[in-house]
Amino acid sequence: MSAVLAPQPPSDISPEAMAAAGLRAFARIAEAWGLSVDEQLALLGQPPRSTYFAWRKHPDKASLPRDTLERLSNILGIWKSLQILLPDAAAADAWVRQPNAAAPFGGGSALRRMLAGNVSDLNLVRRYLDGVRGGGWS
Repeated sequence: MSAVLAPQPPSDISPEAMAAAGLRAFARIAEAWGLSVDEQLALLGQPPRSTYFAWRKHPDKASLPRDTLERLSNILGIWKSLQILLPDAAAADAWVRQPNAAAPFGGGSALRRMLAGNVSDLNLVRRYLDGVRGGGWS
């Protein structure tokens, strides 16, 4: 049996271009989820406010740390899973703030878990949603 490899980005796309696309997508997700600036900063790993606003103003010139890129990847994956699971955009966007009795959330919202500050919290929400999409959560 052959191994399944993760898709690789096309080699002609620079890391800076991917970071810029991720920042632009994050801005749209933040608006859809109604995130405050403080919540946006927490999700991105607490960059200095001035750095964050420079990223927003000039995403094409942003040099993002690996941690921030990983956070963006998880957030984009969470958003995508929600769009698939809840085809009504308003319901998908509202889900992150809804109380949730599932084990990873303990009655709190997914957003509360994501705002805990660790990349692992974002990854847990993403894995949960990927598991739900696949018919089970691990």
